[in-house]
Amino acid sequence: MQGKRGRPRNVETQSSILSASYELLLESGFGAVTVEKIAERAKVSKATIYKWWPNKAAVVMDGFLSAAAARLPVPDTGSVFQDILEHATNMARFMTSREGSILLEIIGEGQVDAALAEAFRTRYIQPRRLEVRDIIDRGLERGELEKNLDIALCTDLIYGPIFYRLLVTGDQINEDYVGQLVTQVFKGIRSI
Repeated sequence: MQGKRGRPRNVETQSSILSASYELLLESGFGAVTVEKIAERAKVSKATIYKWWPNKAAVVMDGFLSAAAARLPVPDTGSVFQDILEHATNMARFMTSREGSILLEIIGEGQVDAALAEAFRTRYIQPRRLEVRDIIDRGLERGELEKNLDIALCTDLIYGPIFYRLLVTGDQINEDYVGQLVTQVFKGIRSI
């Protein structure tokens, strides 16, 4: 079996780079962050950053996600309804926080920056969708949901309206809204 080429990432250096990118993101927004500024704050060379990340978008997304991971735990209460309710509520709460508002900026910037849009989809959206799939799969295994459930569609039905309010209408997103949303979706997907 062949090993990976090149030197392994130094965990301390990597952590410093991710922290620097996150701090700059919070301070200035995505558009003002540069690899040069990240390197300067982390006290590393630009070459070190480019050795580990293909572009600014990737390092900024990884910095953001490493800082945000603790805010978005995946619940496992034994009830698919309760797990989805907690997951969606945590996500909505995060998305309406200062840190979460950065995601809105990233989505906006992603409309003109293809690398950022791809980094957002692969590093944030796809992992969240996999979390939801795992929660729903557990519910299917326990017989709580309709057997032929379209998991991708179900995920869109629950989480799509939250993003719609965030990005389009600007309407309030609170725990009551998320509770009503999840309750209505579950009326159609629970097993009889």
